[in-house]
Formats: sequence, structure tokens, C-alpha cells
Amino acid sequence: MKNGEVNHLRRMGNAWIVISVVADLVFWFVVGPHVPPGRLTEAAKNNQMDFNILMMVALPVLLGVWVYMGYSLRVWSAKRGGPEPVGGPAAASNRRVQVLWISITSVTVLAAAVFGTVALIVDHGSGGGEGPNPVWMPAGAAKAETAALAGTASWSPGKDAVLPVQVIGQQWKFTYRYPTFGGFESPDLILPANTTVAFNVTSLDVIHSFWAYQLSIKADANPGVNNVAFTETKNPGQFVVRCSELCGIWHGSMYNYGKVVSQSAFMNWAQQTETANAANTKLLPPFAYTYTPDANGAAGGLYPDGTVTPYNSSLTYGAKQPAS
Repeated sequence: MKNGEVNHLRRMGNAWIVISVVADLVFWFVVGPHVPPGRLTEAAKNNQMDFNILMMVALPVLLGVWVYMGYSLRVWSAKRGGPEPVGGPAAASNRRVQVLWISITSVTVLAAAVFGTVALIVDHGSGGGEGPNPVWMPAGAAKAETAALAGTASWSPGKDAVLPVQVIGQQWKFTYRYPTFGGFESPDLILPANTTVAFNVTSLDVIHSFWAYQLSIKADANPGVNNVAFTETKNPGQFVVRCSELCGIWHGSMYNYGKVVSQSAFMNWAQQTETANAANTKLLPPFAYTYTPDANGAAGGLYPDGTVTPYNSSLTYGAKQPAS
């Protein structure tokens, strides 16, 4: 570059660095703490942080494009009655810029891929369904699965005490089964705070999807499949559960609400509900990770109650028929 010539690249670079630093700091301290899904669970907290970090990487890239476009429009745009802007021979090729561009973009993409992969491993799938045989499991999860299937143990708070909760989807509602509290079912999803929860998600009819937004949990509910997702609850709070897979005419109304409560409040609720539902629980099939629906079809007719004649009396959900 000849003496007296303007170093446009340096000008743009300096402006880009200042704007990017300011934008990243504002985002991290002002916007970041309010980014969904919040901090109701460890998975939600980690996903929020992962998103914020990736956003802080993306912002300088976006701002770099905007700075270049703005500078180009201001400095190199053609003026009415003036000469045409010509870059000259230096504009034909700049090997240093080419090498920097390829190097920086390649490192950024590879770093984002590694970061995302590590986040999935460390956070046991980051709240996503991992199928019936999770690759990564928190301590105590295997023991909780054995106890849930055997129905011989009752959950109690403690270190590595994983609470199994079964999510059963059907047209058009979710029900929740607590195998370590006698296997009762409830339309309410109540969870204890500061607890690792293993969601076992399945369906009785068509494909649904269990999406507890504020818990940062999302797992498909497929018939005949147990889809496992882990999370660790933090402070008490409320959350919404929605079906995020088109499952029929009333898909849009397939939602309910849940709560994270203190461990003592959860124990009181679970034990009282177990006692109150003991008679109904006896009519349910033994706890299993998947069930075969009866021949009555969907729309809430999956539990034979003796008042409706099944289309095929030999195909039942497995519940004991009441005496006529």
C-alpha cells in the first residue's frame, strides 16, 4: 500500500471489533439471562447457556457482514456526476484475506460442532429423547429403571436418587405414571425440585411428542417404543406440556400443565395420590415401558371400564374387567 492511501480493511476491522465487543457484552448481560427455555432444570439452564455462547459467536459474523456492507455503500458507491468507483488491481485478489476468511470460518464451524457434541454428551442428551437404550445415563438411572419395572421400591429423596416418570400419550391427552409409587396414573405432572428425573415416553395409539418447554425436554411418543429423556430439576416453578407432533384433529388442544415443587411437597402429593387411587390402580396393567392398546381405538377409550363393548373383546389394554 502506497503512502497516503487509506487502509480500508483496517478501518472496517477496527469498527467491527468495537461493535462486536459491545454487542456481545450487551447480549450476555442484558438479554442472555432471559433467553428461553429458562433455568427451571439443569438441561434448560445448560441449553440456555449453549444458545447464548453460540449467539455470541454468531453476532460478530452478522455484524461483520453489516459493517462491510455499510462501509462499502458509504465509501465505494457511485456518486451522481462523479467517477465510477474502481478498485484497481489490488481488488482483483488478496491472498491474505482469502486465507484468513477460509481459516476463520473453518475453525468457527468445527469449534461449534465440537461444542455442540460435547454439550450433548455432558448433559445426557440435553433433554432430548435417546430411545430405549440411552448412550449416556446419569448415576443411579439403571437402578431406578430396575426398581420401576419390578415395582418393589418406593422413591425417596437422596443422592443419585433418580425418579422415573412414565409419559403416556394418546389422542388427545397426556397421562403420567409413577412406578415407584405403586404405579398410579395422574393427569398432573408433579416433580420434586433438585432431583434427576428419567422420563419414559411412549404412546397408546399414534405418534405424539412430549414437549415440556420450560423443562427443556422433548421426546417423541411412539407406540411400542420407550423413549428416555433425562433432566435435573432445580427450583420450584410451573411449566407447560404440549404435543409437538401432528396427531389428529384435536392436536392443538393436547396440552396440560405441570409443577416443580419442593421434595417434601412432592412426597406428600405422591403418597396421598397413591393411596387415593389404589382401587383404580389395581385395574391398570402392571407397569411396563410400553403397552398394547385395546380395540376401542383412541379418543380416551383405551381403558376398558365395563360400560363400552369393545370392537374386539379379545384385544384389550390389559386392565382387569370389572365384574358385571
